[in-house]
Amino acid sequence: MPNFKIFSCSSRQDLSQKVADRLDLEPSKVVTKKFSSQETCVEIGESVRGEDVYIVQSGCGEINDNLMELLIVINACKIASASRVTTVIPCFPYVRQDKKDKSRAPISAKLVANMLSIEGADHIITMDLHVSQIQGFFDIPVDNLYAEPAVLKWIKESISQWRNCTIVSPDAGGAKRVTSIADRLNVDFALIHKERKKANEVDQMVLVGDVKGRVTVLVDDMADTCGTICHAADKLLSAGATRVCAILTHGIFSGPAITHINSACLEAVVVTNTIPQEDKIKHCSKIQVIDISMILAEDIRRTHNGESVSYLFSHVPL
Repeated sequence: MPNFKIFSCSSRQDLSQKVADRLDLEPSKVVTKKFSSQETCVEIGESVRGEDVYIVQSGCGEINDNLMELLIVINACKIASASRVTTVIPCFPYVRQDKKDKSRAPISAKLVANMLSIEGADHIITMDLHVSQIQGFFDIPVDNLYAEPAVLKWIKESISQWRNCTIVSPDAGGAKRVTSIADRLNVDFALIHKERKKANEVDQMVLVGDVKGRVTVLVDDMADTCGTICHAADKLLSAGATRVCAILTHGIFSGPAITHINSACLEAVVVTNTIPQEDKIKHCSKIQVIDISMILAEDIRRTHNGESVSYLFSHVPL
């Protein structure tokens, strides 16, 4: 089989370094910069002819610039005769725009999928898509990895009373996610039904389930302004919960999110490092980070060697 190379785009160079270290590699040479006109320029610093190439770029920060940078790096590798190009996108951009929820609305997640496929990506590796059906937007293989094994490990190691906890979904859409976690822990689950007046603004919440006298763990795939999570925490505490913490795969934390978390009754907000959190942690001591670089690295290794990746859906690599 051909050798493989890992290229780090500008959004997640620290995560790329952790993945490369896990694979006992050095990230390959690539320079990304902008001209004074704000056009993105990419220079691949070594040969990729016949190589199996992995490009790491997350949908965070300057999302549009990062997406364009990723497309340009894919193009540069393809026209340099790379054997296969796999994009590793821990947090997929535009993932919440996955359907026409009102007249004349775009399906932007499908647009991004088309852009990646047409530009030449042969394989996508991502984590906890907002809805799994987004995999159907692609005509190429998509590995939608789960943070669930890492979440289970954190709960067992960090919550002493985890056998007496209740896993809670802050919305009905996450019911499948929390029932899976609750079943594997053999504990109860509950969910909160929410109604929105408009995007990022919750109007009403109704708790379905009993949390009185229980440790509660809110689980969701992502949090943006954190209004939902903080309202849900207040709802749980008023319903008799003794402690409330939240576990999120993608901590976007935009706008007033940090203010909301600091003033909320949450004991801890646990996120993975699909999105960098260093600056957020400086302003909020409640934020804790789970490293998922070993999951991405093991997927890359197994993909390169033609091995099954289903082991990663239920286990955290040692």
